[in-house]
Amino acid sequence: MAVKVRLARAGGKNRPFYRVVVSDERSPRDGNFIELVGTYDPTLDPAAVELKRERIEYWISKGAQTTQIVSELLRKTAKSA
Repeated sequence: MAVKVRLARAGGKNRPFYRVVVSDERSPRDGNFIELVGTYDPTLDPAAVELKRERIEYWISKGAQTTQIVSELLRKTAKSA
């Protein structure tokens, strides 16, 4: 089973809100996931990002791949921390 750390969209029309989730890559974008590891709200200025870094690092150590956007969020939050 290939596992990815990716965004799942929530929120209403024109009000995007994303959950950072660990899921099977074959599942739908907003479908079932294994674990919720953070949130991302791009509508705020600056964008609000909350990540459980230790859980994300755990999943990466187990072979999970991150999407490009999640990789960028990890990189940006590491600079500000």
